[in-house]
Amino acid sequence: MITEKIIFHPKNCKVKDTITLSYNQRFIRRKKLVSDNKIEFLVNLPETVSLNKNNGFLLDDDSIIIIKCKKEELLEIISENLMKIIWHIGNRHIPCQIEKDRLLIQHDKVIEKLIIKLGGHVRKIKDEFDPEGGAYGLGRTHGHKH
Repeated sequence: MITEKIIFHPKNCKVKDTITLSYNQRFIRRKKLVSDNKIEFLVNLPETVSLNKNNGFLLDDDSIIIIKCKKEELLEIISENLMKIIWHIGNRHIPCQIEKDRLLIQHDKVIEKLIIKLGGHVRKIKDEFDPEGGAYGLGRTHGHKH
């Protein structure tokens, strides 16, 4: 099976299966994938896209494979001064899931030390990772030249 289309808000669609992907695996253009129940399919998109939880791959038989977020090793950050920590994370273009009382980032020892220096409390956890999009809330954040 082949998919050349992504459904960003699948509703009233024939769901065939799910596929559980990490944050990095959800950045895709062309790749052979295997769903959670072992359905093999080829993703062949015109350009690289950043997929989110509950998006879907539209297969050539008009069925959908829904995307789920895989639990991965993350750093949970709490602090009385989350705004300052958010600024430093954003300044380094690090993907970050921003919640009311905590931040989640991918595990990184160097950044962990920085967060602690800034007064943050860090705990290693395994959880789904669904960070904020890039500029204007669209896609991924990419580095830029200065």
